[in-house]
Amino acid sequence: MPAPTKEQTEHFKEYGFVPIKGVFDPKEVIEPVIEEYHEVLDKLAQDLYAKGKISSLYREMDFGERITTIYAESKEVHNSYFDFSLPLVGCKPDSPFWAGPAIFRALTNDDLLDAVGGFVGPDIYSNPIQHVRIKPPESRAPRDEKGNVMFGVTPWHQDHGVTTVEADQTEMLTVWFPLMKATTENGCLKVVPGSHKGDLLTHCPGYQGAAGLQIPEKLFHPDDAVPIPLDPGDALFMHKRTIHSSLPNMSDRIRWSFDLRFNPVGQDTGRGAFPGFVARSPSSPEAELHNPDEWRRMWAETRAVLSRSGDPGLYNRWSSDAPICA
Repeated sequence: MPAPTKEQTEHFKEYGFVPIKGVFDPKEVIEPVIEEYHEVLDKLAQDLYAKGKISSLYREMDFGERITTIYAESKEVHNSYFDFSLPLVGCKPDSPFWAGPAIFRALTNDDLLDAVGGFVGPDIYSNPIQHVRIKPPESRAPRDEKGNVMFGVTPWHQDHGVTTVEADQTEMLTVWFPLMKATTENGCLKVVPGSHKGDLLTHCPGYQGAAGLQIPEKLFHPDDAVPIPLDPGDALFMHKRTIHSSLPNMSDRIRWSFDLRFNPVGQDTGRGAFPGFVARSPSSPEAELHNPDEWRRMWAETRAVLSRSGDPGLYNRWSSDAPICA
């Protein structure tokens, strides 16, 4: 696609986000990813069936119904099988991850990089703070011992809040896009316009019993948030300090999305133990990575290193002892 328009970049500067329609062709980018993930789901089903955690492989079901049924019966969420990342702590030699060629081609799609370049400049680095999120319907999702939906609503946060201090000056861009239609019913993102103009806010670990990091609502105006429904091929571009969360998945189908980060080449990623790469560099094209097998090897090598060394370092700058977290 062409670079973002002046109107789109001005919207981004003013509000800290901009949704853009038709960034890429979903048949070219998304359909190969979905096909690839069918193989991953089959591997997960075989592993769980062999362990006696599910009673069938459920091969007759479509992807969404199959993964929802498997999660419900096993009473666990198995997102690590599908994620192109690794655990921050407790990484093992066999910790599952997926860094397949269709994923790599999605990250390096020319149309997507054309749009990214309009926000971060021509020399683009693929930041390894990245995830796939496959959220089952809340009515059928596994729950923890407190009754909370596992892998449900994403709490209020800024993407800046999950980086190390080394990346405080990094011009990190978030790119979020759905692999299936994202609606207010099935849990699209909601963002607080203009919140990027403020500071990095305190993120409380395990706030009010919820998993992960969360910004207490008394620090901002959550009622100002607006939902951002998107179709496949659309993408949401966000500033690293834009406050956002997701709506619950109240539909009867999964909500499936990619959550990517990019920054200018040469800036710190905020996740130094994980492998990023030069996705585009007109000034140094020889530095670009074009081999998906090499990308997967980088992640496999990182897993091996982390499984030997243990904790890769401090990636949570926050403490639940902060007064605002009480």
